Amino acid sequence: MQIPRKEYPRPQFVRSGWLNLNGQWQFEIDNGRSGEARGLSNEGAALSGEITVPFCPESKLSGVGHTDFMCGVWYKRTVTLDTLAPRTLLHFGAVDYHCKAFVNGNLVGEHKGGYVSFAFDITSALREGENEITVYAEDDTRDRLIPSGKQSSKYGSYGCYYTRTTGIWQTVWLEFTAANYVDYVKYFPNVTDGSITVEAQLCGKGDFTFDVSFEGKAMGSYSAKAAQGKLTFTVDLAEKHLWEVGHGRLYDVAITFGEDKADSYFGLREVRLDGYKFLINGKSVFQRLVLDQGFYPDGIYTAPSDEALVKDIQLSLNVGFNGARLHEKIFEERFLYHADKMGYLVWGEYPDWGLDHSYADNIYGMLPEWMEEVKRDFNHPAIVGWCPHNETWNQNGHQQHDESIGIIYDVTKAIDTTRPCIDTSGNYHVRTDIFCVHDYNQDPVSFKENYDKLMTEGVLFDKFSQRQTYRGEATFLSEYGGIRWIDDPQRENDRTKSWGYGNAPQTEEEFKYRFKGLTDALLDNNKMFGLCYTQLTDVEQEQNGIYTYDRREKFESKFFYDIMSRKAAIED
Repeated sequence: MQIPRKEYPRPQFVRSGWLNLNGQWQFEIDNGRSGEARGLSNEGAALSGEITVPFCPESKLSGVGHTDFMCGVWYKRTVTLDTLAPRTLLHFGAVDYHCKAFVNGNLVGEHKGGYVSFAFDITSALREGENEITVYAEDDTRDRLIPSGKQSSKYGSYGCYYTRTTGIWQTVWLEFTAANYVDYVKYFPNVTDGSITVEAQLCGKGDFTFDVSFEGKAMGSYSAKAAQGKLTFTVDLAEKHLWEVGHGRLYDVAITFGEDKADSYFGLREVRLDGYKFLINGKSVFQRLVLDQGFYPDGIYTAPSDEALVKDIQLSLNVGFNGARLHEKIFEERFLYHADKMGYLVWGEYPDWGLDHSYADNIYGMLPEWMEEVKRDFNHPAIVGWCPHNETWNQNGHQQHDESIGIIYDVTKAIDTTRPCIDTSGNYHVRTDIFCVHDYNQDPVSFKENYDKLMTEGVLFDKFSQRQTYRGEATFLSEYGGIRWIDDPQRENDRTKSWGYGNAPQTEEEFKYRFKGLTDALLDNNKMFGLCYTQLTDVEQEQNGIYTYDRREKFESKFFYDIMSRKAAIED
């Protein structure tokens, strides 16, 4: 059987010694969460079914297709290792939510958080020959301390909540390294000087080299005898090739530390705010963003192929967008890699829905994984900002806990000084670099009148002004539109099975009038640096995408492209 999702899962730090573990695993649902007590983690204990990893058991591609609640799930497979490396890591792209891993019956690690990548050092648990790997995961979208994004907390999908994802949903793989190795690197590009400053975290000691090239041509290097700890250095680049919108110019890096070798890359770009403007490499860029939920009909959270990731970016570009809000989900590293290559702007966000934001302890369910995300994705030039929360509505009769919102903003700014941070998209802002709002007003005339006041009076229209105060910060409309259009003729008159914002247009002409009017009002607003249209594709019953759920056009791409692209990507 061909290995699904066989491509290397971490393109920004590539080692040649690795083994993809996707494919057929034993599988069993454990709603009683009693499997460990029943010995399912023990070596040789068989599970009752099968699943295709890395697809979640709710999906068609998993071969299971069980969409009811699953409180616990088990996975098991064997792998044969002819020789043992000095160090072996068991990697998971993502497991939702609480994961435990066992090797040959021994617990090797556990992780909480359903969206970010993690790994366990399993060297001491391995033996030459056959080894058994067992994984257990628990998840509950009804727990107010477990972030679940757009996963439904009811039996079925409804409104803007969709089919759940339980357990493994990204690639599982083994990585083999030398005894002395590079743990991670952080890149700090300097556009003005044409240089790159690097922080390398090293384990062990040895000769360290860092060679930079661009399209095969040497650009600079650094070498030193290094030992355990952080090594910081700067490389002056022979030529300056800027990463820009639509031009993902990437420098290649070859890293050697003793016997450890890794390939990497970086982009030479910087972002900053200047009044109302968002600057990339010192030039004002108008961000024409689309809301991307990252759902797929057959894989749910997991793209069926690497090509599908590229296709989603290209579909966005085809209709005139230059970037996306990666909404209520941490996207896999290969998506970010393609965004880096294609010069596609993205905002790194977090699936904070599912948490009770009126409850102070929600920070324990979010902050550790959010810190892991910012660390994992720090080096991606495509990410131009962070947004940990989205619409932190009041819950259970209580207002949001402002202190926890503020703490996560403060931690984000402490970890990453190079990017702006929006504390919570739309509402309710506590401390933020950018004051963004959401508005699904479907009337282009009143919509334009409201936001023209930002230019004429310096007043930002905000339905929640009693809870948040605009003080002249840089801003954009980070959600608008969401115009419902049902493309399937068999469902055209079935409003009970679809969901969207406002009344659905009755004709194609009405849809186009509404889209153009709303969008033109924002493109013409010289006090905003961007917009974000809801959304790229339909998702299940939510029928307000530019494309259908299976990525077919609803209208000709040229209609959207001509409207969106009339405002240049880079302004003078």
